Amino acid sequence: MNNIEAKKVSESFTTFTELVMPNDTNPMNNLMGGNLLKWMDVVSGICAGKHARKVAVTAAVDNVSFSRPIKIGDVVTIDAQVTRAFHSSMEIFIEVYKENIRTNSGKIKCNEAYYTFVALDDDGRPTPVPEIIPETDDERHRYERALRRRELRLILGGRMKPEEATELKALFM
Repeated sequence: MNNIEAKKVSESFTTFTELVMPNDTNPMNNLMGGNLLKWMDVVSGICAGKHARKVAVTAAVDNVSFSRPIKIGDVVTIDAQVTRAFHSSMEIFIEVYKENIRTNSGKIKCNEAYYTFVALDDDGRPTPVPEIIPETDDERHRYERALRRRELRLILGGRMKPEEATELKALFM
């Protein structure tokens, strides 16, 4: 792909932790979705930057659904890891957990998403990034399916015609 040395997923794995405060919530005392999306963007950007060792900017966000409310006083933990690197873009997998430390609820998964980031050089142009070395079964699973997710993003973004999507076609043949 490029002559940059490949990296393990663990080398850029990033965790972000935040306490939900009153100014983060809506009138129902739930974390506002926009605040969570911002936190997810920040942690995935840090993860992408650590992988590329360059500034990385958000290019796409896949579907994000809010499956469990996160309440005032909850501790939010967001984990981010690079699932696959392409030429200058990286797919980042995000998992969001909540934990009520007053009730010792333990970590409860609230949602997940895939973000796409593009690494930029000092002039703001896309620049090559290291490939990913998946080591665990989960990492390999996400790595292998990343091409399908990428093709779908490109089709939905109008940057690829459906008939050009070789990975997606293989699913239906």
